[in-house]
Amino acid sequence: MANIKIERLNHLIQQEISIILMEEVRDEDLKFVTITGCDTSSDYSYCKVYFTVFDEEKKDTVLEALKGASSFIRSKLAERIDIRHTPELKFIYDMSIEYGEHIDEIIDKIHEGE
Repeated sequence: MANIKIERLNHLIQQEISIILMEEVRDEDLKFVTITGCDTSSDYSYCKVYFTVFDEEKKDTVLEALKGASSFIRSKLAERIDIRHTPELKFIYDMSIEYGEHIDEIIDKIHEGE
C-alpha cells in the first residue's frame, strides 16, 4: 500500500517540477531540462529528482542552477501538492540515456563482426 502511494507521489512530483521549470523559473538554461524520474524516501523527507539536458556540455551549470533553485521549486511544490511535509529535493543527472546509447554501440559492433 505504501509503495503505491510513493509511486503516485513520485509521478506527481515529476509532473509538477516539469511544469514549474517550464512556466515559472526565469533561468533560460532550466527551460530545456527534462525530469526523467523521482525517488521519494519512505518517510517523505527526501526526494531524488533525476534529470537530463539536451546540451550535455551544460549539465554542470544546469545542476548548479537546479541546486540554487531547489528551495524555490520546493516552495512551489508545497503550494501545488497536498502533503503534510514537502520533501527536500536533491537533483541528480540521469546517466541512463548515455548508458543505453553505449550499450547500443556495443551491440552494433557485435553485429558488425558477424
